[in-house]
Amino acid sequence: MSNFSKIVVVTALAGLTACVPSKQFQELKEKNVAICNERDSIKSLNEDLTVQTTELEAKVEELNRKLEKEATTKTTIRDSAQFYKKQYKVFKTMYDDLSDETDKQTTNNEAELRQLMADLQVSKQDLLEKERDLKAKQQELDERDAILVALDSNLNAQRRELAEKNRRVQELENILNQKDSSVRALKQKISQALLGFEDKGLTVEQRNGKVYVTMDEKLLFKSGKWDVDPKGQSAIKQIAGVLANNTDVNILIEGHTDDVPMKGTGDIQDNWDLSAKRATAIVKLLIADGKINPKRVSAAGRSQYSPVDPAKTAEARAKNRRTEIILTPKLDEIFKILETN
Repeated sequence: MSNFSKIVVVTALAGLTACVPSKQFQELKEKNVAICNERDSIKSLNEDLTVQTTELEAKVEELNRKLEKEATTKTTIRDSAQFYKKQYKVFKTMYDDLSDETDKQTTNNEAELRQLMADLQVSKQDLLEKERDLKAKQQELDERDAILVALDSNLNAQRRELAEKNRRVQELENILNQKDSSVRALKQKISQALLGFEDKGLTVEQRNGKVYVTMDEKLLFKSGKWDVDPKGQSAIKQIAGVLANNTDVNILIEGHTDDVPMKGTGDIQDNWDLSAKRATAIVKLLIADGKINPKRVSAAGRSQYSPVDPAKTAEARAKNRRTEIILTPKLDEIFKILETN
């Protein structure tokens, strides 16, 4: 909602205090704020969840790369350990055999045996050092295994969190799509019900997730009056028939005047009074047969402060003298999902 629209809403609500009790005014004000903010909150949440999903997917990809690298390192270390263990056993066997043969060799072979014994001793020391290295690497491998287990557990937790957030995002999108479909279907029903009035000062539009039924003054009222003409009553009854079968829609009636000051006495003092009286008259027609719950309906007088054409011409003023029926789908399901986040 633009700053100008917010100023208009606040100004309109301020003026409404002259026509309705303060408690009802507060309720209307709170509903207005909620309706204005609900769409922005849902869009903001959707954007935040999309960013979080992208970040989590990047983390998952990075952890998978680390897991593959650690698995390769683990396999290499184990293969090396098995190889050196086998070598150690071979040299140890040779060393033991040669030690036994030493006592049996002749004096001519002593020098050769000493050299061989020295070589074997060096090999033995080398193997012992490698065995110590292998033990250290095995310990390191065990520590890495523990890290991998922790990483895998964390990865699974993040996957579950990502899946849950994706589920909620999808659920919100599905509900929003359903609401948009409902609004389009409602507009279609309203348009079909009012086919005979579209060339008599009545339009049906879909904007910002709502359906706007705009009726010119000439269709509903005589100048300066708030009693609905018979042809206007017929249009209102057609709308009421559609709304009675669509119980999940809130109904706001807004009365608008032009910028020509109205000076009067009695019930009508100015344009504020006239716009509020006209909105209330439409409300009473809508709920007259008892098929529409009055709790769904609100009335607001907007006076001259929300013109569709700000020009100071007769044509512009005629456009501005209008009554709007604003139909908004209830968002209870979306609020329930948002409360669980």
